[in-house]
Amino acid sequence: MTVIDPETQAGWVPEAVEDEDEAEDMPLSLRLSIADTLTLGNATCGFMAVYFTTTGILIPHLTGSEETGMARHSAATAVILMLLAAIFDLCDGLVARKLRSSPMGAELDNLSDLISFGLAPAYFVLVYGMVADDAHQRVSALAAIVVLLAVVLRLARFSCVTMKDGMFQGMPSPFGALTVVSIVLLELPFVPTLLAIIGVAWLMVSRVEYPKPRGILAVAMLSWIVGAMGLLAAWAFDAPGGEFLLQTGCALQVVMGAVIPLFATTRRVNTFRHNRREARAAELP
Repeated sequence: MTVIDPETQAGWVPEAVEDEDEAEDMPLSLRLSIADTLTLGNATCGFMAVYFTTTGILIPHLTGSEETGMARHSAATAVILMLLAAIFDLCDGLVARKLRSSPMGAELDNLSDLISFGLAPAYFVLVYGMVADDAHQRVSALAAIVVLLAVVLRLARFSCVTMKDGMFQGMPSPFGALTVVSIVLLELPFVPTLLAIIGVAWLMVSRVEYPKPRGILAVAMLSWIVGAMGLLAAWAFDAPGGEFLLQTGCALQVVMGAVIPLFATTRRVNTFRHNRREARAAELP
């Protein structure tokens, strides 16, 4: 109800009522949930990973700086930020299922994943091609474009294709980004590195099924990411055995990226054979 001040003849509305009206008038699509805030943290980490890759690796190389420690610290920081983005990506899905997500949630998630798991690792590959001794810059740029486009296609397909509950089609972009970065950090010869990166890009757009990180699998994934952060920190600060630990962690990441598709393919073949045997048995009199 509007109250009239007898002296000023002006109408006024209690502040509480104004706040309620503003909240009711705010479009539902503009209200950010807790899950959306975590998603924005994902995007921020991806952008900062690009920043540290540029300022700590690319610019010192272009200016002829001989300080290798700075490049190592910046590379580790960039990868740790990508790992932190993966944690945000994992948590925003869990929070959205437990609480709620805004109508913008799915779009925010795709856009943030494109920054953190598309642009950031592709840029990492591009800079690798510019600073590594045996790399070829133009070929590395092509590989970076392949990684970026693979993530774009993978995220677009995720929005359009409905999969059975608990499964992804194609390697998830966070897992693919961390595998690409691990391949670069292994410091293999250029040609094997290039082929492995393209292989990961193909897996992201493939039809290979990957389980969604829920329950025990989510806890295992979170533990793996935290452990990888520790390995990167040890490597960055030149701790005893840090180089070996990093190489071991990166190798395990690459092995997992190769083994999971094999298990998925084996399971699909076994399921196909089982269904065919049942169909033959049903045809028998």
